Amino acid sequence: MTSLPLCCSNLDDGWPWRQPLPGLQLISLDFDPDQLRPGDFRDCEILPPAAVQRARGKRQTEYLAGRLCAREALQRLTGEGVVPETGHDRAPRWPADCVGSITHSQGKAAAIVGARQHYAGVGLDLEVTMTDARARKLAGQILTADEHTRFADAMAATPGLCLTRIFSLKESLFKALYPITGQRFYFEHAEVLETHSEGQSRLRLLKSLSDDWPAGAVIGAQYTEHDDHILSLIAIPAGPAPTL
Repeated sequence: MTSLPLCCSNLDDGWPWRQPLPGLQLISLDFDPDQLRPGDFRDCEILPPAAVQRARGKRQTEYLAGRLCAREALQRLTGEGVVPETGHDRAPRWPADCVGSITHSQGKAAAIVGARQHYAGVGLDLEVTMTDARARKLAGQILTADEHTRFADAMAATPGLCLTRIFSLKESLFKALYPITGQRFYFEHAEVLETHSEGQSRLRLLKSLSDDWPAGAVIGAQYTEHDDHILSLIAIPAGPAPTL
């Protein structure tokens, strides 16, 4: 593999969730936009899209770090370290026999990949825990009416942690299902049914995305919390979609 630039830490392949999922490869790293240097993309043999080339250093470093994670994950999974291109919808384009997801937030980036024969889709999302004040301000945009009731105690006690957890889980759900269905959906179109201290969760669709993914479909998820970050994962096995 090409050596890492100064703006990126060593690669980490540790699995942070309690439940192992065979066949998935996770790679993460820390990055520092202040350490990005001219020529880093060239030296890493990664060609950013025009929008990233025009962006500020923070966005460029996020993109570089995420693609480095994705390339290493694909190298370990398939033996071919390719860099996913960016589609017209700004989503990564994975090799035909693979599914994957990339995420980054505040100096951390990660990518996860799996073989399409085992997984129909994966969604990975990393978020910095928002402040309690920001959570109270954004709750109405992120929570459904039932979620307001369901998580009332948690929102009263630790609103920042509770809302960031729900936000991240819904982001992972979108990342997992959008490549499968081709349908965009938003916070009000899914609800978190429960979260457990062990890092397990379930979500339910409130909007039909396709015949295989109707309103009412329930999807399992995992999340972990560390150093003021929440990392959530949804991995959808290949085969029939979950029944209602």
